[in-house]
Amino acid sequence: VQLVESGGGLVQAGGSLRLSCAASGSFVRINDMQWYRQAPGKQRELVAAVTTGGSTNYADSVKGRFTISRDNAKNMVYLQMNSLKPEDTAVYYCRALIVTTYQGSYWGQGTQVTVSS
Repeated sequence: VQLVESGGGLVQAGGSLRLSCAASGSFVRINDMQWYRQAPGKQRELVAAVTTGGSTNYADSVKGRFTISRDNAKNMVYLQMNSLKPEDTAVYYCRALIVTTYQGSYWGQGTQVTVSS
């Protein structure tokens, strides 16, 4: 099982980016999917989460600016990021709870998002 993120880059403050994460490999089902981020010198933090049924949860710092969504048919999760701020600069990671013979936690390799002021 592999998760691969894409869509990171450099953007000016106030701009937008859309991150994508694709799951591939052999598995039975994908349960919860999440986006985390880690800024230099800081701990990795949960940014947004979405359940199989589409229920979502967000960190207070991104509410109203970021939107998480998923496409179960394509085994993908997205993070639409609007009104970006310099403090959103971080490596963004996709995480998914995926069932093979058991449920495991899988991480992507990360994608850099840099917001310039």
